[in-house]
Amino acid sequence: MNKQIKEKLAVLPAQPGCYLMKDKQDTIIYVGKSKLLKNRVRSYFTGANDQKTQRLVQEIEDFEYIVTSSEIEALILEMNLIKKYDPKYNILLKDDKSYPYLKVTSEEQPRLIVTRKVKKDKGKYFGPYPNVMAARETKKLLDRLYPLRKCNQMPDRVCLYYHMNQCLGPCVYPVSQETNQSIVQSITTFLNGGHKEIKNDLKNKMLKASDELDFERAKELRDQIQHIEAVMEQQKMTLNDQINRDVFGYAYDKGWMCVQVFFIRQGKLIERDVSLFPFFDEPDETFLSFVGRFYLHQNHPKPRQVLVPAPADNELLKELLDVDVTIPYRGRKKELVKLAEKNATIALEEKFSLIERDEERTIKAVEQLGDKLHIETPHRIEAFDNSNIQGTDPVSAMVVFIDGRPTKKEYRKYKIKDVKGPDDYETMREVIRRRYKRVLKEGLPLPDLIVVDGAKGQMSAALDVLENELGLDIPLCGLAKDDKHRTSDLLYGNPPAIVPLKRQSQEFYLIQRIQDEVHRFAITFHRQLRGKSVFKSELDVIPGVGEKRRKLLLKHFKSITEIKQSSVEDLKRLGIPEPTAEMIINHLNEESHENKEE
Repeated sequence: MNKQIKEKLAVLPAQPGCYLMKDKQDTIIYVGKSKLLKNRVRSYFTGANDQKTQRLVQEIEDFEYIVTSSEIEALILEMNLIKKYDPKYNILLKDDKSYPYLKVTSEEQPRLIVTRKVKKDKGKYFGPYPNVMAARETKKLLDRLYPLRKCNQMPDRVCLYYHMNQCLGPCVYPVSQETNQSIVQSITTFLNGGHKEIKNDLKNKMLKASDELDFERAKELRDQIQHIEAVMEQQKMTLNDQINRDVFGYAYDKGWMCVQVFFIRQGKLIERDVSLFPFFDEPDETFLSFVGRFYLHQNHPKPRQVLVPAPADNELLKELLDVDVTIPYRGRKKELVKLAEKNATIALEEKFSLIERDEERTIKAVEQLGDKLHIETPHRIEAFDNSNIQGTDPVSAMVVFIDGRPTKKEYRKYKIKDVKGPDDYETMREVIRRRYKRVLKEGLPLPDLIVVDGAKGQMSAALDVLENELGLDIPLCGLAKDDKHRTSDLLYGNPPAIVPLKRQSQEFYLIQRIQDEVHRFAITFHRQLRGKSVFKSELDVIPGVGEKRRKLLLKHFKSITEIKQSSVEDLKRLGIPEPTAEMIINHLNEESHENKEE
Protein backbone atom coordinates (compact mmCIF):
# COMPACT_ATOMS: atom_id res chain seq x y z
CA MET A 1 0.00 0.00 0.00
CA ASN A 2 1.50 3.33 -1.05
CA LYS A 3 1.56 6.51 1.03
CA GLN A 4 -1.12 8.25 -1.02
CA ILE A 5 -3.62 5.43 -0.42
CA LYS A 6 -2.87 5.40 3.33
CA GLU A 7 -3.59 9.11 3.58
CA LYS A 8 -6.86 8.80 1.67
CA LEU A 9 -8.02 5.86 3.80
CA ALA A 10 -7.60 7.97 6.93
CA VAL A 11 -10.10 10.59 5.76
CA LEU A 12 -12.78 8.42 4.16
CA PRO A 13 -16.30 9.53 5.18
CA ALA A 14 -18.79 7.25 6.94
CA GLN A 15 -21.44 7.95 4.28
CA PRO A 16 -22.97 6.12 1.31
CA GLY A 17 -21.33 6.54 -2.07
CA CYS A 18 -19.27 5.01 -4.87
CA TYR A 19 -15.53 4.35 -5.12
CA LEU A 20 -13.35 4.06 -8.24
CA MET A 21 -10.14 1.99 -8.10
CA LYS A 22 -7.31 2.99 -10.47
CA ASP A 23 -4.16 1.25 -11.71
CA LYS A 24 -0.70 2.69 -12.37
CA GLN A 25 -1.83 4.11 -15.71
CA ASP A 26 -4.67 5.97 -13.99
CA THR A 27 -7.21 3.65 -15.65
CA ILE A 28 -10.34 2.85 -13.66
CA ILE A 29 -10.30 -0.91 -13.10
CA TYR A 30 -13.14 -1.33 -10.61
CA VAL A 31 -16.23 0.58 -9.47
CA GLY A 32 -18.15 -0.29 -6.32
CA LYS A 33 -20.72 1.19 -3.97
CA SER A 34 -21.30 1.02 -0.23
CA LYS A 35 -23.58 2.19 2.55
CA LEU A 36 -20.42 3.23 4.43
CA LEU A 37 -17.49 4.17 2.21
CA LYS A 38 -15.11 4.27 5.17
CA ASN A 39 -15.57 0.60 6.10
CA ARG A 40 -15.86 -0.83 2.61
CA VAL A 41 -12.81 0.76 0.98
CA ARG A 42 -10.61 0.05 4.01
CA SER A 43 -11.61 -3.62 3.91
CA TYR A 44 -9.71 -4.07 0.62
CA PHE A 45 -6.39 -3.03 2.17
CA THR A 46 -6.76 -4.60 5.65
CA GLY A 47 -7.49 -8.13 6.72
CA ALA A 48 -7.51 -11.31 4.65
CA ASN A 49 -8.79 -11.37 1.07
CA ASP A 50 -9.26 -14.26 -1.30
CA GLN A 51 -6.77 -14.71 -4.13
CA LYS A 52 -9.03 -13.05 -6.68
CA THR A 53 -9.45 -9.90 -4.57
CA GLN A 54 -5.72 -9.85 -3.86
CA ARG A 55 -5.09 -9.56 -7.61
CA LEU A 56 -7.35 -6.53 -7.75
CA VAL A 57 -5.67 -4.90 -4.75
CA GLN A 58 -2.19 -5.51 -6.21
CA GLU A 59 -3.14 -3.40 -9.23
CA ILE A 60 -4.64 -0.49 -7.24
CA GLU A 61 -2.37 2.56 -7.22
CA ASP A 62 -5.02 5.14 -6.32
CA PHE A 63 -8.75 5.52 -5.76
CA GLU A 64 -11.45 8.17 -5.83
CA TYR A 65 -14.85 8.29 -4.18
CA ILE A 66 -18.14 10.10 -4.69
CA VAL A 67 -20.45 10.66 -1.73
CA THR A 68 -24.21 10.32 -2.30
CA SER A 69 -27.18 11.26 -0.13
CA SER A 70 -28.72 7.76 -0.12
CA GLU A 71 -28.01 4.14 -0.92
CA ILE A 72 -30.29 4.15 -3.97
CA GLU A 73 -28.39 7.12 -5.38
CA ALA A 74 -25.17 5.15 -4.86
CA LEU A 75 -26.66 2.14 -6.68
CA ILE A 76 -27.76 4.24 -9.66
CA LEU A 77 -24.43 6.09 -9.76
CA GLU A 78 -22.52 2.79 -9.64
CA MET A 79 -24.39 1.46 -12.68
CA ASN A 80 -23.80 4.68 -14.62
CA LEU A 81 -20.08 4.74 -13.78
CA ILE A 82 -19.67 1.11 -14.86
CA LYS A 83 -21.41 1.87 -18.13
CA LYS A 84 -19.18 4.91 -18.67
CA TYR A 85 -15.77 3.44 -17.77
CA ASP A 86 -16.29 -0.29 -18.49
CA PRO A 87 -13.83 -1.41 -15.75
CA LYS A 88 -12.19 -4.75 -16.38
CA TYR A 89 -12.95 -6.14 -12.90
CA ASN A 90 -16.68 -5.36 -13.08
CA ILE A 91 -17.21 -8.55 -15.05
CA LEU A 92 -20.78 -9.17 -13.94
CA LEU A 93 -21.94 -5.83 -15.32
CA LYS A 94 -20.14 -5.97 -18.65
CA ASP A 95 -22.21 -8.74 -20.21
CA ASP A 96 -24.89 -6.79 -22.06
CA LYS A 97 -27.10 -9.66 -23.10
CA SER A 98 -29.85 -9.07 -25.59
CA TYR A 99 -32.71 -11.52 -25.47
CA PRO A 100 -34.58 -12.79 -28.52
CA TYR A 101 -38.19 -11.80 -29.19
CA LEU A 102 -40.79 -12.87 -31.69
CA LYS A 103 -42.02 -9.92 -33.71
CA VAL A 104 -44.94 -9.49 -36.09
CA THR A 105 -43.90 -6.62 -38.37
CA SER A 106 -46.17 -3.68 -39.16
CA GLU A 107 -45.66 -4.01 -42.94
CA GLU A 108 -48.56 -4.11 -45.36
CA GLN A 109 -47.89 -7.85 -45.73
CA PRO A 110 -46.60 -8.67 -42.20
CA ARG A 111 -43.91 -11.21 -41.34
CA LEU A 112 -43.10 -13.18 -38.18
CA ILE A 113 -39.41 -12.86 -37.33
CA VAL A 114 -36.95 -13.47 -34.47
CA THR A 115 -35.21 -10.28 -33.34
CA ARG A 116 -33.04 -9.05 -30.47
CA LYS A 117 -33.90 -5.35 -30.87
CA VAL A 118 -37.13 -3.87 -29.59
CA LYS A 119 -38.02 -0.68 -31.46
CA LYS A 120 -40.96 1.72 -31.48
CA ASP A 121 -42.01 0.72 -34.99
CA LYS A 122 -45.66 -0.36 -34.46
CA GLY A 123 -44.63 -4.02 -34.60
CA LYS A 124 -45.99 -6.56 -32.10
CA TYR A 125 -43.30 -8.04 -29.82
CA PHE A 126 -43.60 -11.24 -27.80
CA GLY A 127 -41.06 -12.46 -25.27
CA PRO A 128 -38.35 -12.27 -24.24
CA TYR A 129 -37.09 -15.78 -24.92
CA PRO A 130 -33.81 -16.16 -22.97
CA ASN A 131 -33.00 -19.09 -25.25
CA VAL A 132 -32.85 -18.32 -28.97
CA MET A 133 -33.62 -21.96 -29.75
CA ALA A 134 -36.93 -21.63 -27.90
CA ALA A 135 -37.77 -18.54 -29.97
CA ARG A 136 -36.90 -20.30 -33.22
CA GLU A 137 -38.83 -23.45 -32.34
CA THR A 138 -41.90 -21.37 -31.48
CA LYS A 139 -41.55 -19.45 -34.75
CA LYS A 140 -41.25 -22.72 -36.68
CA LEU A 141 -44.44 -23.92 -35.05
CA LEU A 142 -46.30 -20.68 -35.85
CA ASP A 143 -45.02 -20.77 -39.43
CA ARG A 144 -46.73 -24.12 -39.86
CA LEU A 145 -49.98 -22.87 -38.35
CA TYR A 146 -50.29 -19.35 -39.74
CA PRO A 147 -49.34 -18.54 -43.37
CA LEU A 148 -47.75 -15.08 -43.12
CA ARG A 149 -45.17 -14.23 -45.78
CA LYS A 150 -41.62 -15.45 -45.11
CA CYS A 151 -39.43 -13.56 -47.64
CA ASN A 152 -37.64 -10.32 -46.75
CA GLN A 153 -38.43 -8.80 -50.13
CA MET A 154 -41.33 -9.64 -52.40
CA PRO A 155 -40.23 -12.04 -55.18
CA ASP A 156 -41.90 -12.16 -58.60
CA ARG A 157 -43.28 -15.67 -58.13
CA VAL A 158 -44.48 -17.92 -55.33
CA CYS A 159 -41.91 -19.92 -53.39
CA LEU A 160 -41.82 -23.31 -51.68
CA TYR A 161 -43.60 -21.96 -48.57
CA TYR A 162 -46.68 -21.26 -50.70
CA HIS A 163 -46.76 -24.85 -51.94
CA MET A 164 -46.34 -26.04 -48.32
CA ASN A 165 -49.38 -23.94 -47.31
CA GLN A 166 -47.18 -21.82 -45.04
CA CYS A 167 -47.62 -18.61 -47.07
CA LEU A 168 -50.59 -17.05 -48.88
CA GLY A 169 -48.33 -15.86 -51.73
CA PRO A 170 -48.95 -12.08 -51.50
CA CYS A 171 -46.19 -11.65 -54.08
CA VAL A 172 -48.59 -13.01 -56.74
CA TYR A 173 -52.07 -13.26 -55.21
CA PRO A 174 -53.92 -10.42 -53.47
CA VAL A 175 -54.19 -10.83 -49.68
CA SER A 176 -56.56 -8.46 -47.92
CA GLN A 177 -55.80 -6.49 -44.78
CA GLU A 178 -58.67 -8.29 -43.03
CA THR A 179 -57.02 -11.67 -43.72
CA ASN A 180 -53.65 -10.48 -42.45
CA GLN A 181 -55.17 -8.94 -39.32
CA SER A 182 -57.05 -12.17 -38.60
CA ILE A 183 -53.79 -14.15 -38.81
CA VAL A 184 -51.94 -11.61 -36.63
CA GLN A 185 -54.73 -11.78 -34.05
CA SER A 186 -54.53 -15.58 -34.01
CA ILE A 187 -50.76 -15.43 -33.44
CA THR A 188 -51.27 -12.87 -30.66
CA THR A 189 -53.88 -15.08 -28.99
CA PHE A 190 -51.61 -18.11 -29.32
CA LEU A 191 -48.56 -16.41 -27.75
CA ASN A 192 -50.63 -14.86 -24.97
CA GLY A 193 -51.61 -18.26 -23.62
CA GLY A 194 -54.37 -19.28 -26.00
CA HIS A 195 -52.58 -22.24 -27.55
CA LYS A 196 -54.73 -24.72 -25.58
CA GLU A 197 -57.89 -23.51 -27.31
CA ILE A 198 -56.12 -23.65 -30.67
CA LYS A 199 -54.94 -27.18 -29.94
CA ASN A 200 -58.48 -28.25 -29.06
CA ASP A 201 -59.77 -26.66 -32.27
CA LEU A 202 -57.18 -28.62 -34.27
CA LYS A 203 -58.27 -31.83 -32.52
CA ASN A 204 -61.86 -31.23 -33.58
CA LYS A 205 -60.73 -30.60 -37.16
CA MET A 206 -58.61 -33.76 -37.06
CA LEU A 207 -61.54 -35.88 -35.91
CA LYS A 208 -63.77 -34.34 -38.57
CA ALA A 209 -61.20 -35.05 -41.31
CA SER A 210 -60.88 -38.62 -40.05
CA ASP A 211 -64.67 -39.11 -40.14
CA GLU A 212 -64.65 -37.84 -43.71
CA LEU A 213 -61.87 -40.38 -44.55
CA ASP A 214 -59.46 -37.53 -45.33
CA PHE A 215 -56.63 -39.31 -43.56
CA GLU A 216 -53.85 -37.25 -45.11
CA ARG A 217 -55.38 -34.04 -43.71
CA ALA A 218 -56.02 -35.76 -40.36
CA LYS A 219 -52.35 -36.82 -40.16
CA GLU A 220 -51.22 -33.27 -40.94
CA LEU A 221 -53.44 -31.89 -38.14
CA ARG A 222 -52.22 -34.58 -35.75
CA ASP A 223 -48.59 -33.57 -36.46
CA GLN A 224 -49.44 -29.94 -35.75
CA ILE A 225 -51.03 -30.89 -32.42
CA GLN A 226 -47.98 -32.92 -31.43
CA HIS A 227 -45.70 -30.03 -32.37
CA ILE A 228 -47.70 -27.65 -30.18
CA GLU A 229 -47.39 -30.07 -27.28
CA ALA A 230 -43.65 -30.46 -27.84
CA VAL A 231 -42.96 -26.73 -28.01
CA MET A 232 -45.54 -25.11 -25.73
CA GLU A 233 -46.65 -27.68 -23.18
CA GLN A 234 -43.43 -29.31 -22.09
CA GLN A 235 -42.98 -26.85 -19.23
CA LYS A 236 -44.50 -27.45 -15.86
CA MET A 237 -47.33 -25.16 -14.73
CA THR A 238 -45.95 -23.10 -11.88
CA LEU A 239 -48.67 -20.68 -10.79
CA ASN A 240 -52.39 -20.56 -11.42
CA ASP A 241 -52.62 -16.81 -11.92
CA GLN A 242 -51.60 -15.23 -15.23
CA ILE A 243 -49.15 -12.65 -13.82
CA ASN A 244 -45.79 -12.35 -15.57
CA ARG A 245 -42.99 -12.76 -13.04
CA ASP A 246 -39.22 -13.01 -12.84
CA VAL A 247 -37.92 -15.16 -9.97
CA PHE A 248 -34.36 -14.56 -8.73
CA GLY A 249 -32.17 -16.84 -6.68
CA TYR A 250 -28.42 -16.66 -6.04
CA ALA A 251 -25.59 -18.58 -4.45
CA TYR A 252 -21.97 -17.65 -3.77
CA ASP A 253 -18.73 -19.31 -2.73
CA LYS A 254 -14.99 -18.58 -2.94
CA GLY A 255 -15.54 -15.09 -4.35
CA TRP A 256 -17.86 -16.27 -7.14
CA MET A 257 -21.61 -15.75 -7.49
CA CYS A 258 -24.26 -17.48 -9.57
CA VAL A 259 -27.62 -15.81 -10.21
CA GLN A 260 -30.53 -17.78 -11.64
CA VAL A 261 -33.56 -16.03 -13.10
CA PHE A 262 -36.75 -17.96 -13.85
CA PHE A 263 -39.00 -16.30 -16.44
CA ILE A 264 -42.67 -17.03 -15.76
CA ARG A 265 -45.07 -15.98 -18.48
CA GLN A 266 -48.80 -16.68 -18.41
CA GLY A 267 -48.29 -18.92 -15.39
CA LYS A 268 -45.61 -21.05 -17.05
CA LEU A 269 -41.89 -21.34 -16.45
CA ILE A 270 -40.74 -20.72 -20.01
CA GLU A 271 -36.96 -20.53 -19.52
CA ARG A 272 -34.18 -19.56 -17.16
CA ASP A 273 -31.11 -17.34 -17.33
CA VAL A 274 -27.83 -18.24 -15.61
CA SER A 275 -25.08 -15.72 -14.84
CA LEU A 276 -21.81 -16.75 -13.19
CA PHE A 277 -19.19 -14.16 -12.23
CA PRO A 278 -16.55 -13.14 -9.65
CA PHE A 279 -17.48 -10.43 -7.16
CA PHE A 280 -15.57 -8.15 -4.79
CA ASP A 281 -18.28 -6.53 -2.62
CA GLU A 282 -20.72 -7.93 -0.08
CA PRO A 283 -22.95 -10.63 -1.64
CA ASP A 284 -26.25 -8.83 -1.01
CA GLU A 285 -24.95 -5.57 -2.50
CA THR A 286 -23.53 -7.42 -5.51
CA PHE A 287 -26.94 -9.03 -6.04
CA LEU A 288 -28.67 -5.62 -5.90
CA SER A 289 -26.24 -4.26 -8.50
CA PHE A 290 -26.87 -7.28 -10.72
CA VAL A 291 -30.67 -6.90 -10.62
CA GLY A 292 -30.44 -3.17 -11.32
CA ARG A 293 -28.17 -3.73 -14.29
CA PHE A 294 -30.32 -6.64 -15.48
CA TYR A 295 -33.30 -4.38 -16.07
CA LEU A 296 -31.99 -0.84 -16.46
CA HIS A 297 -28.83 -1.34 -18.52
CA GLN A 298 -29.61 -4.56 -20.38
CA ASN A 299 -33.04 -3.22 -21.40
CA HIS A 300 -34.69 -6.38 -20.16
CA PRO A 301 -38.48 -5.77 -19.99
CA LYS A 302 -39.77 -5.55 -16.44
CA PRO A 303 -42.58 -7.96 -15.49
CA ARG A 304 -45.45 -7.09 -13.21
CA GLN A 305 -43.73 -8.73 -10.26
CA VAL A 306 -40.17 -9.67 -9.27
CA LEU A 307 -39.54 -12.29 -6.58
CA VAL A 308 -36.20 -12.13 -4.72
CA PRO A 309 -34.76 -14.08 -1.77
CA ALA A 310 -34.09 -12.72 1.70
CA PRO A 311 -32.04 -10.80 2.78
CA ALA A 312 -32.25 -8.75 -0.43
CA ASP A 313 -33.42 -5.17 0.03
CA ASN A 314 -36.70 -5.44 -1.86
CA GLU A 315 -37.79 -1.92 -0.90
CA LEU A 316 -34.66 -0.46 -2.48
CA LEU A 317 -35.21 -2.54 -5.62
CA LYS A 318 -38.87 -1.53 -5.73
CA GLU A 319 -37.88 2.13 -5.67
CA LEU A 320 -35.17 1.57 -8.28
CA LEU A 321 -37.23 -0.52 -10.74
CA ASP A 322 -40.69 0.94 -10.09
CA VAL A 323 -42.31 -2.51 -10.06
CA ASP A 324 -43.60 -4.83 -7.35
CA VAL A 325 -40.54 -6.52 -5.77
CA THR A 326 -41.45 -9.12 -3.17
CA ILE A 327 -39.66 -11.47 -0.79
CA PRO A 328 -42.04 -14.45 -0.44
CA TYR A 329 -42.02 -16.28 2.92
CA ARG A 330 -44.48 -19.09 2.25
CA GLY A 331 -46.40 -20.93 -0.41
CA ARG A 332 -45.67 -21.64 -4.06
CA LYS A 333 -43.79 -18.37 -4.60
CA LYS A 334 -41.38 -19.22 -1.78
CA GLU A 335 -40.83 -22.65 -3.36
CA LEU A 336 -39.97 -21.00 -6.67
CA VAL A 337 -37.36 -18.77 -5.05
CA LYS A 338 -35.85 -21.77 -3.22
CA LEU A 339 -35.81 -23.68 -6.51
CA ALA A 340 -33.92 -20.81 -8.18
CA GLU A 341 -31.43 -20.75 -5.27
CA LYS A 342 -30.98 -24.52 -5.48
CA ASN A 343 -30.29 -24.31 -9.20
CA ALA A 344 -27.79 -21.51 -8.58
CA THR A 345 -25.95 -23.65 -6.02
CA ILE A 346 -25.82 -26.63 -8.37
CA ALA A 347 -24.61 -24.50 -11.28
CA LEU A 348 -21.91 -22.95 -9.10
CA GLU A 349 -20.65 -26.37 -7.99
CA GLU A 350 -20.73 -27.79 -11.52
CA LYS A 351 -18.80 -24.93 -13.06
CA PHE A 352 -16.24 -24.34 -10.33
CA SER A 353 -13.80 -26.84 -11.76
CA LEU A 354 -14.12 -25.20 -15.20
CA ILE A 355 -13.62 -21.73 -13.72
CA GLU A 356 -10.51 -22.78 -11.84
CA ARG A 357 -9.20 -24.50 -14.95
CA ASP A 358 -9.75 -21.35 -17.01
CA GLU A 359 -8.02 -19.22 -14.37
CA GLU A 360 -5.12 -21.66 -14.38
CA ARG A 361 -4.75 -21.15 -18.15
CA THR A 362 -5.10 -17.36 -18.08
CA ILE A 363 -4.50 -15.05 -15.13
CA LYS A 364 -2.48 -17.57 -13.11
CA ALA A 365 -0.35 -18.35 -16.15
CA VAL A 366 0.25 -14.59 -16.56
CA GLU A 367 1.27 -14.30 -12.92
CA GLN A 368 3.64 -17.25 -13.23
CA LEU A 369 5.14 -15.80 -16.40
CA GLY A 370 5.81 -12.55 -14.54
CA ASP A 371 7.52 -14.51 -11.76
CA LYS A 372 9.74 -16.35 -14.25
CA LEU A 373 10.78 -13.05 -15.87
CA HIS A 374 11.12 -11.31 -12.46
CA ILE A 375 8.74 -8.52 -13.50
CA GLU A 376 5.37 -7.32 -12.28
CA THR A 377 2.40 -9.37 -13.50
CA PRO A 378 2.11 -8.55 -17.24
CA HIS A 379 -1.64 -8.02 -17.42
CA ARG A 380 -1.35 -6.48 -20.90
CA ILE A 381 0.88 -8.27 -23.41
CA GLU A 382 1.45 -7.01 -26.97
CA ALA A 383 3.07 -9.41 -29.45
CA PHE A 384 4.50 -8.77 -32.95
CA ASP A 385 5.30 -10.94 -35.95
CA ASN A 386 6.48 -10.19 -39.50
CA SER A 387 5.45 -11.97 -42.68
CA ASN A 388 6.75 -11.85 -46.27
CA ILE A 389 7.76 -14.18 -49.08
CA GLN A 390 11.21 -13.29 -50.45
CA GLY A 391 10.59 -9.68 -49.49
CA THR A 392 7.30 -9.28 -51.38
CA ASP A 393 4.34 -7.57 -49.71
CA PRO A 394 6.07 -7.36 -46.30
CA VAL A 395 3.65 -6.92 -43.42
CA SER A 396 3.64 -7.06 -39.66
CA ALA A 397 0.90 -7.75 -37.15
CA MET A 398 0.28 -7.10 -33.48
CA VAL A 399 -2.03 -9.00 -31.14
CA VAL A 400 -3.01 -8.06 -27.59
CA PHE A 401 -3.58 -10.44 -24.69
CA ILE A 402 -5.15 -9.04 -21.51
CA ASP A 403 -4.98 -11.30 -18.45
CA GLY A 404 -4.13 -14.25 -20.67
CA ARG A 405 -7.03 -13.80 -23.12
CA PRO A 406 -6.86 -12.39 -26.65
CA THR A 407 -8.52 -8.98 -27.09
CA LYS A 408 -9.19 -8.99 -30.83
CA LYS A 409 -10.63 -5.48 -31.03
CA GLU A 410 -7.11 -4.19 -30.26
CA TYR A 411 -5.29 -6.24 -32.91
CA ARG A 412 -3.44 -4.12 -35.49
CA LYS A 413 -2.06 -4.73 -39.01
CA TYR A 414 0.92 -2.92 -40.56
CA LYS A 415 1.96 -2.57 -44.19
CA ILE A 416 5.71 -2.06 -44.19
CA LYS A 417 6.55 1.24 -45.88
CA ASP A 418 10.27 2.00 -45.50
CA VAL A 419 12.01 -1.39 -45.68
CA LYS A 420 13.04 -2.79 -49.06
CA GLY A 421 13.65 -6.49 -49.43
CA PRO A 422 13.47 -9.29 -46.86
CA ASP A 423 15.01 -7.52 -43.82
CA ASP A 424 13.27 -8.88 -40.71
CA TYR A 425 15.27 -6.73 -38.28
CA GLU A 426 14.50 -3.41 -40.00
CA THR A 427 10.87 -4.47 -40.40
CA MET A 428 10.70 -5.02 -36.64
CA ARG A 429 12.27 -1.58 -36.06
CA GLU A 430 9.70 0.11 -38.27
CA VAL A 431 6.64 -1.51 -36.75
CA ILE A 432 7.80 -1.01 -33.13
CA ARG A 433 8.55 2.64 -33.92
CA ARG A 434 5.16 3.22 -35.55
CA ARG A 435 3.22 1.43 -32.82
CA TYR A 436 4.70 3.16 -29.78
CA LYS A 437 5.01 6.59 -31.34
CA ARG A 438 1.25 6.42 -31.77
CA VAL A 439 0.75 5.07 -28.24
CA LEU A 440 2.69 8.01 -26.80
CA LYS A 441 1.01 10.56 -29.07
CA GLU A 442 -2.55 9.39 -28.34
CA GLY A 443 -2.05 8.46 -24.68
CA LEU A 444 -2.94 4.80 -25.24
CA PRO A 445 -2.18 2.21 -22.51
CA LEU A 446 1.38 0.91 -22.54
CA PRO A 447 1.88 -2.85 -22.36
CA ASP A 448 3.38 -4.57 -19.33
CA LEU A 449 5.30 -6.90 -21.66
CA ILE A 450 6.20 -6.87 -25.36
CA VAL A 451 6.74 -10.17 -27.17
CA VAL A 452 8.49 -10.36 -30.54
CA ASP A 453 8.37 -13.46 -32.69
CA GLY A 454 12.09 -13.99 -33.16
CA ALA A 455 15.36 -14.37 -31.35
CA LYS A 456 18.29 -12.05 -30.48
CA GLY A 457 18.26 -10.01 -33.70
CA GLN A 458 14.58 -9.06 -33.53
CA MET A 459 14.85 -8.38 -29.79
CA SER A 460 17.86 -6.13 -30.26
CA ALA A 461 16.15 -4.14 -33.03
CA ALA A 462 12.98 -3.64 -30.97
CA LEU A 463 14.87 -2.68 -27.78
CA ASP A 464 16.99 -0.16 -29.66
CA VAL A 465 13.88 1.67 -30.87
CA LEU A 466 12.12 1.52 -27.49
CA GLU A 467 15.02 2.65 -25.35
CA ASN A 468 17.17 4.88 -27.58
CA GLU A 469 14.53 6.47 -29.83
CA LEU A 470 11.42 6.59 -27.67
CA GLY A 471 12.85 6.50 -24.16
CA LEU A 472 10.55 3.68 -23.03
CA ASP A 473 11.45 1.07 -20.43
CA ILE A 474 9.11 -1.85 -21.17
CA PRO A 475 10.06 -5.49 -20.56
CA LEU A 476 10.58 -7.29 -23.88
CA CYS A 477 11.07 -10.95 -24.64
CA GLY A 478 11.59 -13.02 -27.78
CA LEU A 479 10.16 -16.35 -28.89
CA ALA A 480 12.42 -18.75 -30.75
CA LYS A 481 11.11 -21.69 -32.77
CA ASP A 482 12.49 -25.15 -33.40
CA ASP A 483 13.07 -26.76 -36.83
CA LYS A 484 9.38 -27.77 -36.93
CA HIS A 485 8.30 -24.15 -36.49
CA ARG A 486 6.99 -24.76 -32.97
CA THR A 487 7.60 -22.60 -29.91
CA SER A 488 10.98 -23.63 -28.56
CA ASP A 489 12.46 -21.07 -26.15
CA LEU A 490 11.53 -17.86 -24.34
CA LEU A 491 14.40 -15.33 -24.45
CA TYR A 492 14.73 -12.41 -22.02
CA GLY A 493 17.36 -10.01 -20.75
CA ASN A 494 20.29 -8.08 -22.19
CA PRO A 495 22.07 -9.99 -23.55
CA PRO A 496 19.12 -12.35 -24.19
CA ALA A 497 19.19 -15.63 -22.32
CA ILE A 498 16.84 -18.60 -22.32
CA VAL A 499 14.23 -18.51 -19.55
CA PRO A 500 13.75 -22.07 -18.28
CA LEU A 501 10.09 -23.05 -18.65
CA LYS A 502 8.63 -26.50 -18.25
CA ARG A 503 7.03 -27.65 -21.49
CA GLN A 504 3.89 -28.77 -19.60
CA SER A 505 3.53 -25.55 -17.58
CA GLN A 506 0.64 -23.14 -18.10
CA GLU A 507 3.00 -20.21 -18.66
CA PHE A 508 4.64 -22.11 -21.56
CA TYR A 509 1.23 -22.91 -23.04
CA LEU A 510 0.39 -19.20 -22.74
CA ILE A 511 3.40 -17.99 -24.74
CA GLN A 512 2.72 -20.78 -27.22
CA ARG A 513 -0.85 -19.49 -27.70
CA ILE A 514 0.44 -15.94 -28.09
CA GLN A 515 3.00 -16.96 -30.71
CA ASP A 516 0.52 -19.07 -32.65
CA GLU A 517 -2.07 -16.28 -32.60
CA VAL A 518 0.23 -13.48 -33.78
CA HIS A 519 1.67 -15.75 -36.48
CA ARG A 520 -1.85 -16.69 -37.66
CA PHE A 521 -2.89 -13.04 -37.74
CA ALA A 522 0.22 -11.93 -39.69
CA ILE A 523 -0.04 -14.78 -42.21
CA THR A 524 -3.74 -14.10 -42.79
CA PHE A 525 -3.05 -10.43 -43.47
CA HIS A 526 -0.19 -11.28 -45.83
CA ARG A 527 -2.36 -13.72 -47.78
CA GLN A 528 -5.06 -11.08 -48.11
CA LEU A 529 -2.58 -8.65 -49.66
CA ARG A 530 -1.12 -11.28 -51.97
CA GLY A 531 -4.62 -12.31 -53.01
CA LYS A 532 -5.42 -8.75 -54.01
CA SER A 533 -2.15 -8.33 -55.92
CA VAL A 534 -2.88 -11.44 -58.00
CA PHE A 535 -5.73 -9.60 -59.68
CA LYS A 536 -3.69 -6.51 -60.51
CA SER A 537 -2.27 -5.98 -63.99
CA GLU A 538 0.20 -3.59 -65.58
CA LEU A 539 -2.77 -1.65 -66.97
CA ASP A 540 -3.84 -0.55 -63.46
CA VAL A 541 -0.99 1.96 -63.12
CA ILE A 542 -1.51 3.70 -66.48
CA PRO A 543 -3.27 7.08 -66.23
CA GLY A 544 -6.53 7.13 -68.12
CA VAL A 545 -7.09 3.38 -67.87
CA GLY A 546 -9.86 2.57 -65.43
CA GLU A 547 -11.64 -0.66 -64.71
CA LYS A 548 -13.95 -0.30 -67.74
CA ARG A 549 -11.11 0.20 -70.26
CA ARG A 550 -9.00 -2.50 -68.64
CA LYS A 551 -11.81 -5.04 -69.05
CA LEU A 552 -12.37 -3.86 -72.64
CA LEU A 553 -8.71 -4.31 -73.56
CA LEU A 554 -8.33 -7.73 -71.92
CA LYS A 555 -11.58 -8.97 -73.42
CA HIS A 556 -10.51 -7.95 -76.94
CA PHE A 557 -6.78 -8.83 -76.85
CA LYS A 558 -6.96 -11.72 -74.32
CA SER A 559 -3.55 -10.93 -72.72
CA ILE A 560 -1.07 -8.15 -71.89
CA THR A 561 1.36 -9.61 -74.46
CA GLU A 562 -1.16 -9.15 -77.28
CA ILE A 563 -1.81 -5.55 -76.20
CA LYS A 564 1.96 -4.86 -76.32
CA GLN A 565 2.09 -6.21 -79.88
CA SER A 566 -0.85 -4.08 -81.04
CA SER A 567 -0.70 -0.59 -82.57
CA VAL A 568 -2.22 2.74 -81.59
CA GLU A 569 -4.69 2.34 -84.46
CA ASP A 570 -5.82 -1.02 -83.05
CA LEU A 571 -6.62 0.62 -79.71
CA LYS A 572 -8.37 3.59 -81.34
CA ARG A 573 -10.78 1.17 -83.03
CA LEU A 574 -11.97 0.21 -79.55
CA GLY A 575 -12.94 3.81 -78.82
CA ILE A 576 -9.82 4.69 -76.83
CA PRO A 577 -8.56 8.27 -77.48
CA GLU A 578 -5.25 8.54 -79.36
CA PRO A 579 -3.23 10.13 -76.50
CA THR A 580 -4.36 7.39 -74.09
CA ALA A 581 -3.67 4.67 -76.69
CA GLU A 582 -0.12 5.99 -77.21
CA MET A 583 0.42 6.10 -73.44
CA ILE A 584 -0.70 2.47 -73.08
CA ILE A 585 1.59 1.19 -75.86
CA ASN A 586 4.61 3.19 -74.65
CA HIS A 587 4.14 2.19 -71.00
CA LEU A 588 3.81 -1.53 -71.70
CA ASN A 589 6.85 -1.61 -73.99
CA GLU A 590 8.94 0.36 -71.46
CA GLU A 591 7.95 -2.10 -68.72
CA SER A 592 8.95 -4.98 -70.98
CA HIS A 593 12.37 -3.43 -71.67
CA GLU A 594 13.07 -2.78 -67.97
CA ASN A 595 12.19 -6.35 -67.04
CA LYS A 596 14.60 -7.72 -69.63
CA GLU A 597 17.44 -5.58 -68.26
CA GLU A 598 16.87 -6.92 -64.73
